[in-house]
Amino acid sequence: MKIAVYGASGYQGKLVLTELARRGIESVLAGRSLARLDKAASTVGLSDAERRVADTDDHEALVNAFLDCDGVINCAGPFTSSGEAVVRAAIAAGSHYVDTSGEQLYVKKIFDTFGTAAESAGVSVVPATNDGCLPVDLMAQILADRLGPVEEIVTTHMVVGGGAMSRGSLRSLVETIDAIKAGGFAYYDGDWRSGMPARHTAITLPGHSEATPVMAFPVSEVVTIPRHIRLRHVEGLTEAALGDQLNAPLTPEIIESLPEGPDEDSRRAQRFTYVLDAVSTDGRRVRGIVQGPDTYGTTAVIAVESARRLIADPAKPGVLAPAQAFQPIAFLDFLIPHGIQWNVEGPSV
Repeated sequence: MKIAVYGASGYQGKLVLTELARRGIESVLAGRSLARLDKAASTVGLSDAERRVADTDDHEALVNAFLDCDGVINCAGPFTSSGEAVVRAAIAAGSHYVDTSGEQLYVKKIFDTFGTAAESAGVSVVPATNDGCLPVDLMAQILADRLGPVEEIVTTHMVVGGGAMSRGSLRSLVETIDAIKAGGFAYYDGDWRSGMPARHTAITLPGHSEATPVMAFPVSEVVTIPRHIRLRHVEGLTEAALGDQLNAPLTPEIIESLPEGPDEDSRRAQRFTYVLDAVSTDGRRVRGIVQGPDTYGTTAVIAVESARRLIADPAKPGVLAPAQAFQPIAFLDFLIPHGIQWNVEGPSV
């Protein structure tokens, strides 16, 4: 098994390389700069790993970078501006594709653009295999199986601690800030609608006695969940306090002056909680909860395992939501030894 990591020299890319090495999976380091790839290989202890240089504006070079690789993990954000080129090249090379994107509009565009090409090439494309979208999407299917016909799913993301975001995450934030401030898409009656006001203004989180103010947020599962669950409404939320942080100015110079990403101690201290509140068509309610540490480290584990599963046990070809590509309970249980906890609260039938 050989997996190419595009954006291998970035913060998330190096964590993915480290996870591949831990799993004993051969990796190919791919990116725009040989010097940066050499430095990344040395940093993560993969000095003998193959390097392949390709820019996103050179389709032929990108295809050659992925040839003879069983899969591609794309960690090179912002994905909104460069991700499509990597998807297109992976499909042309006949390689299964996953990425670590959390950019909602990009994820939607991949579904809208590449389904036929991926099917024709016999490869599976699963965007947003990160700490948030994948476990939440899998949990949504578990809740739907529990409830029966579903009316609504509302997801809420809360992250505490962990230090500053990586430079790559900040660049993605800047590139997609307008969509973030608008709340992104929500799903209503068979269509994705932008700029809709949040239907919920406060959510009581696990372990909290009082409700937490929330705001609409463009999470990727708003795009993926309706791909495999028939329902009327999907909405994504996060804590309202994030709105103040989004107003802080971020220039390329400021971002470049910051550390590459949080240090290991900060990542270990981080905790995330993702809550799904589902309502059936007859009014029954059930809640799914996913909790864990270290969003960047967890994303590396999830992306590597996603690529490995697509290669070892192929899903159907095409662009797929996580729950279409993977068995939900089996994947979530795989994450338990990595510090992820998940549970369902509500009726068993």
